[in-house]
Amino acid sequence: MFETLFKYRGVLARHRGGPFADLRERFLTHCADQGLAHATLLRLANELLVVAGRIDLTAERPISLPEIEAAADGWSRYQNRRHRAHCQKWSRGRFIQTAVPWLRFLERFQESEHQPRAYEHIVQDFASFMRDERGLSEITIRGRCWHVQKFLDWLNELNRSFDDVALQDVDAFLAGKGKTGWGRVSVATSANALRSFFGHAETRGWLPPGMAAGIEGPRIFQQEALPVGPAWEDVQRLIASTGTDRPRDIRDRAILMLFAIYAFRSSEVAGLCIEDVNWEEEIVSIARPKQRRTQQYPLVGEVGEAILRYLRQVRARCGRREIFLTLKAPFRPLSPGALYHVVSTRLSELGITTLRRGPHSLRHACAGHLVSEGLSLKQIGDHLGHRSAYATRVYAKVDMAGLRQVADFDLGGLV
Repeated sequence: MFETLFKYRGVLARHRGGPFADLRERFLTHCADQGLAHATLLRLANELLVVAGRIDLTAERPISLPEIEAAADGWSRYQNRRHRAHCQKWSRGRFIQTAVPWLRFLERFQESEHQPRAYEHIVQDFASFMRDERGLSEITIRGRCWHVQKFLDWLNELNRSFDDVALQDVDAFLAGKGKTGWGRVSVATSANALRSFFGHAETRGWLPPGMAAGIEGPRIFQQEALPVGPAWEDVQRLIASTGTDRPRDIRDRAILMLFAIYAFRSSEVAGLCIEDVNWEEEIVSIARPKQRRTQQYPLVGEVGEAILRYLRQVRARCGRREIFLTLKAPFRPLSPGALYHVVSTRLSELGITTLRRGPHSLRHACAGHLVSEGLSLKQIGDHLGHRSAYATRVYAKVDMAGLRQVADFDLGGLV
C-alpha cells in the first residue's frame, strides 16, 4: 500500500521504517477498500505515522481513550512549540480522530464500559416480547422502548423502585411531559407505550393485574387534523432547486423525487439497495415491513435518470449495497435522520413554510396531489403502501373540490 501512495524513495523509506509499519499499512489497505480518495489516504498515512510514534503498541493490551488523549496532548504541545497557538486544538482533535479508528480496527481499543440505565434488563425483555411474540417492526419496538425508558429514568431519579410503582406515578410523569412542551399526540403515544409495557409486566408477575387498564392519556380524535405537507407547487420548486452539477444536488435530487413522486418513507429510501432497481424491466422494489411483502413500482423515466446520474457521477465506489451514501469518507448509508436533514434544510433555504418539515411531509404532499388529480382512495392507498383504504380516508378531507360538489348537491326538496 505504501508503494501505491508514495513515489519518492525517501518518503517511502520513512513510512516503511516508521513504527508499526505493518499495522499502519493494514489499516490503509482497509480504508482504500472502503473507497477513500487518494488524497485522503495520503493525509491519513502521514497522521498514522505520527500516532504510531506516540502510542506504544508493543504491550499486548488494549489502549484506553485517556491514554490516547494524553498522547494527543503531547503532540499538541509539540505542535504549539513549532507553530502558532491556534494549531493546538486542530492537531489534538485530528490525532484522536485518527488513533481511535486505527486502534479499533486492530482490536486494540479499550471500549468504554457500558453504563446500564435504570431497569435496562426489563426494557430488553419487553423488546424481546414485542419482537418474538408480537412480531412488531423494529421502528415500533424502538419507539415504545424509548418512552418506557424515559419513564423508568424519571422514576429512578425520584429514588422510586419499579416494584412500588403506582398509577399516580404514571399520571405525574405524563402530566410533567405535557408541561415541558410535549403535545397531546406525544403524551398519548407515551401513554400507549406505557400501557403496553405495564400489560407485559403484569403477565410476567412484576406488577399486580389491572394497572395497565388504568393508564389513560389525553383523548385524541381520529383524523382530527389534516395531513400536513407543502403545496405541490412548492414541492416542484424544491426538486427544481437541485438541478445543478454539484454532487450534493445530484444525490439529493434523486432522494427528493423518491419522496415526492413515490411517497416513500425515510426508512424505505435509506434501505433502498442497488439490486432493488431493475433497470431492464424498469421496476423499483420496496420492502413493506407492515405488510410483510415487497411492493413493486414502475420506474419513472425522470427518477431513473436522476438515480443513474448519481450512481455514475457521485456515488463512491465501495462495497456498500445501499444506494444513497454520505458524500465524504468513510462512506456509509444515509440514516433516516440524515434524510430528514436533507428535506428540512432545503425547505428552509427556499423559505417554504409547512408544519412538518421532514420526508413525511412530501409523502403527504404526494397524496394530496393524487387526490387533486382525481385518483380514488383505493388507488392512493395502493400507491402509499397502505394495508387498507381505512388508513387512506383522511386524504378525503383535503379534496376540497370534491367536498364542494357534495355540498352543492341538490337534494330535490327532500329537506
